[in-house]
Amino acid sequence: MNASLLEVKRVLTIDPTSKGFGFAVLEGPGRLIDWGVKRASGDRNAKSLEKAAELIERYQPEVLVVERSAAKGFRRCLRVRQLIEDLLALARDRHIRAQRVSRRQVQRCFSKTGSPTKRQIAVGLTERFPELEPHLPPVRKPWMSEDGRMGIFDAVAFGWASYESLRRERRALSLLSLETPLPHA
Repeated sequence: MNASLLEVKRVLTIDPTSKGFGFAVLEGPGRLIDWGVKRASGDRNAKSLEKAAELIERYQPEVLVVERSAAKGFRRCLRVRQLIEDLLALARDRHIRAQRVSRRQVQRCFSKTGSPTKRQIAVGLTERFPELEPHLPPVRKPWMSEDGRMGIFDAVAFGWASYESLRRERRALSLLSLETPLPHA
């Protein structure tokens, strides 16, 4: 892990949904710059990629964060898996670092004990970022489809977990450097 990745300032996080994607732009773990839902119709992956490219152009992120599709328990459809891979290719083409974050990493980041639900994570995010509160969907009943606005909260959660992951790595690297004995002259 190089030092520049540990000093990331701006992150764009994209979370594909059934009708497009939720996104968040963070500048450091405590500053939410923008967020929202982008709808895509027709060829949803192609339209989503166009809209993602527009966000990249507008915000010039240093890192693109997406969900880790190879993680245990990843249960998204083939179209979403392909969109995630296409987003990673877009990042490579634009010379933007990419980071994959698993749901498990998100749960660890927001959990003191157990595995918090997506709803509990979303409520926790509204405490950190009160500007998100008007976008918090009502409690989902078992027979209801997930509200599209949850993509916003998933995206913010992935971004937050990304910064937490970098913070942990920084701490581990600093501990490692303290444990490394100095060469004798």
